[in-house]
Amino acid sequence: MKDVRIAAVNVGLPKAVPNGKKEVETGIFKHPVDGAVYLSKLGFEGDGQADLKNHGGVDKAACVYSTDRFPFWENGVLPKLGPGAFGENLSIEGGAEEDFCIGDTFAIGEAVVQLSQPRQPCFKLSVRYGVPELPAQVQDTGYSGFYFRVLKEGAVQAGDQVELLERHPAGMTVMRANEIKYKLKNDAEAIRSLLAIDELADGWRGSLVKRLAALEAEL
Repeated sequence: MKDVRIAAVNVGLPKAVPNGKKEVETGIFKHPVDGAVYLSKLGFEGDGQADLKNHGGVDKAACVYSTDRFPFWENGVLPKLGPGAFGENLSIEGGAEEDFCIGDTFAIGEAVVQLSQPRQPCFKLSVRYGVPELPAQVQDTGYSGFYFRVLKEGAVQAGDQVELLERHPAGMTVMRANEIKYKLKNDAEAIRSLLAIDELADGWRGSLVKRLAALEAEL
């Protein structure tokens, strides 16, 4: 595993922002905080989500995004980016989607976390930046970020190392999981390989089970 560290811990509470002629409640605006922040099984102290159906919960306690991806997005797509740019709680440096696998466990500060699923881009990214095609671009590139569930609660702060405790034997990277979900939609064998990982979050599992059932019904 590469030397991956926490560049920033970011939190923020939901607020109403303009979206065309309407307003939308969103917690995508996160800001970095100094010092240690307590990470519980439901997320960081001082953080919140507006859409609790699609965000938050034990499988999505902490959203993670790599600052290594920022130069790609800054190259004609988005302005200069800083910590929390993608609504992430943990801005990391030194690794990205191809370096992390579903089910991997890590020690970060006092906490122990497990990777549960890739982050699924939603329209609020386009609301934040005024780029309607941004969610589709995130999906197409696989530069999605991902989520941690919390196995052991504790304080986390910028500068903490993301220490790999156990690599999941399946070796299913976040990048590969994104490829299966978005580009290999008719590949039943690939879908089964992702569903075989018990640690995959229920949200992703449910949609993939439905897709697989539909493919099998066509046979």
